Order: sequence, then C-alpha cells, then structure tokens
Amino acid sequence: MTVSLPRRTLLAAALVAFALPAHAAEPLRVVASFSLLGDLVQQVGGDHVAVTTLVGPGADGHVFQPTPAHARQVGQAQLVVSNGLGYEGWMPRLLQSTGYRGPQVITTKGVQPIEGSKGEDHGHGHKHDHGRADPHAWQSVPNVITYVKNIADGLCTADAAGCPAYRANAERYTAELKTLDADIRAAWAPIPAAQRKLITSHAAYAYYGQAYGVRFLSPQGVSTESEASAKGVAQLVRQIRKEGIKALFVENVSDPRLIEQIARETGVKPAGKLYSDSLTPAGGGAPTYIELMRANTRALTQAVRGS
Repeated sequence: MTVSLPRRTLLAAALVAFALPAHAAEPLRVVASFSLLGDLVQQVGGDHVAVTTLVGPGADGHVFQPTPAHARQVGQAQLVVSNGLGYEGWMPRLLQSTGYRGPQVITTKGVQPIEGSKGEDHGHGHKHDHGRADPHAWQSVPNVITYVKNIADGLCTADAAGCPAYRANAERYTAELKTLDADIRAAWAPIPAAQRKLITSHAAYAYYGQAYGVRFLSPQGVSTESEASAKGVAQLVRQIRKEGIKALFVENVSDPRLIEQIARETGVKPAGKLYSDSLTPAGGGAPTYIELMRANTRALTQAVRGS
C-alpha cells in the first residue's frame, strides 16, 4: 500500500532541501615544516587549506625535535611541505616513522643553492650538519617566487578541484613578492657598496647578500647548532676593527651572548634584532614573510647608514 504524504508536507520538505547549502568540501590538510612555509602555503591555499606548522613562530627549526603529536599531524596530512637543502634534518625520520606516503613539496626545487662553505664569511673552525648547501634560500625574494610556484604545483597535485584557486592566489601573491623585491633593491640603491657590511649571529643571509649586494659576516655557520670557535671569533673581531664595520645584529632564534661578546671586544653596539629562520607571533614584528623581509631590510639599511 502506498502512503501519500500531505501536499503541504512535501512542499515544506522541498523548501528545506532548497534552502540548505551544498556540502562544502573539507579543506586540504597540509603540514608545513616551519612557520615561514606555513605562511606561504596559507597565501597560496587560502580557504581551501587547513595548515599545520610543525616548528611554530619564534622556534628554531635547526634544533627542533618532533614529538608524537607532530607525528600524528604528519600521519593525517594530505600534503607535506618542507624547505629541503638539509634544513629539516629531522624530516626523513619523521616521515618514515609515520608511514606517510602522500605527495610532498620541496620548496627549494629549482633554486640554485649557495654552498655553505662559500656563501658567507663565517668564522673558521665551525661545523654544521647541512652538508654543503646553505638552506636559507628564502632570504632572497626571487627564490620565494620559486617556492610559491612549487607550492601551487603541490596543492594542485593533492587537490585538482581547487587548482584554479591555487593558481589565482599564487599569481596574486607573486605580484606582491615582485613589488617587495623592487622595494628592497630601491632601499639599498643609495648605499655605497663599501658600506654594505654587517655582522649577524649565524650565517643565514647569504642569499639576501647575493640578491641585494650586501656582505654578511658571522661567527657561527649556517646552523644555530654549530659552535663558533675562539679562533674564528678572534678573526672576526680583527676584521670588524680593520674594516670599520658598524652594524651588529642578533637574530630572533639565536643566543645573543656571542654577539654581545663581540660587541664588548670591538666597542660596536648591537644594532637590533633580525628575523632569520622564523616568523613571529601576530603583533611581534614579522608575522608574515613579506613583513619579515621589510623589517629586516629597514633594520639593515638604517644600521649601515648609521641612522
């Protein structure tokens, strides 16, 4: 026997069905290795991604130790994004322990690496665990334009339906990066090459130096895990005195005591803080990549000008 529903009931059900929104696709679960990449993924992914960052703002990726909670995050990811060039020495073990088999993005793919032993003038006798490549390629804006392309490609691989949005976001953000790059070049343009010499805690700025014509010296190597030798520090002190270098900087992930020691021995006061391997929390001065690069450039140019 067929039971017919009252006409009013059928009409009400139809109206409810019409009023309900279509079920939105769940955002793509993306794990980024550290805060700076987390920002880039968010810029390209927009509302289509849910980004988890393993090494959060203010933390140092060089000395990071993954926990079981981090392993769970990776195990549930649909895409994993890392820098490569040996920066995340802990990543291969983490991926192996979680059994992750999904797509990965190595953001430095296509970037011309600088050899860590030649990219900057750091003190002799240091040791580091990155092999020969300097991993800090994000300190050059043209390199980050390559990062953004690689991230967009990876997101499209993991989520073909969202690809038009990823491409559009990448194009918009790339235009912002090109403006940033031009602004950094304009900031350095009036400063003579002979004045463009600075000291930083560890050798994180070779790519910035190469892109914008700035010379960085550092008592540590490319990793904050490396220890500056007494001989290397003494040599750096002599060089500061000989060349009349006036700008010393501490980084947001480095122990300031080494720079403070050099300042005492040379009489050169630290000029402030730079942001190297990590963003800051919101309101901290460098919560996004673009703000990090603008803050660093402002601090560096003011220091070498003596203003």
